[in-house]
Amino acid sequence: MKADYDSEGDTIQIELEPVRQVGYGEDVENGAVVVSVHEGRPVMIDVIGTKKHDLETPLRAAAERYGLDVEALIAIARATLAAPNRPVQLEVGARIAA
Repeated sequence: MKADYDSEGDTIQIELEPVRQVGYGEDVENGAVVVSVHEGRPVMIDVIGTKKHDLETPLRAAAERYGLDVEALIAIARATLAAPNRPVQLEVGARIAA
């Protein structure tokens, strides 16, 4: 998973899967999050206005709607906010059963 925070635009773009072109985008949380979909799969998440909105609530909504790993989404969003205007990559493994 790759992400980048554009500090001037105050937008985080999280790439879930590399694709050449997305099919369409869906507004998930009243303009705070847009999920781009390709062939029925979420491939990109745009978090808009991170300074105005709570970061976790819209990511939780997107994760619930598309069956995504909410902890990984929040982790990469926080990491990219800590390193603005630079790409961040996060590798997440599967959970180990207890």
